[in-house]
Amino acid sequence: MPTLTVEGIGSFEVPAGKRLVNALVDECGVDQLHACGGHARCTTCRVEFVEGEPAKITKAEQDVLEAKGLAGTPGVRLSCQILCEGDMTVRATSRLAGSGRQDAGGRPADQLQPDPAEWLER
Repeated sequence: MPTLTVEGIGSFEVPAGKRLVNALVDECGVDQLHACGGHARCTTCRVEFVEGEPAKITKAEQDVLEAKGLAGTPGVRLSCQILCEGDMTVRATSRLAGSGRQDAGGRPADQLQPDPAEWLER
């Protein structure tokens, strides 16, 4: 099982292949935002990678990062588009606390959405 470390919170074993956004909430207890429900339409689920950033990225993630002007920001990724396939360390930068939102958003499905028809190398 991969180890997910969240700066300031701790290290947790997470099921291999689990979506990072759901692992942050379920295993790590982070109040992670995911306003669009994990469909790669917003950037509220973004995290900053410290270590272990995956080399591949879904086309949907790349497109929304480009549209929001975040594509060139080192380590910034959408947790809804990442599978926990190896050890990683992240900063949870987009949390419900202090956001002014009423809730974090609808729970993302267990599988990636939209279906990652195309993977790109980052």
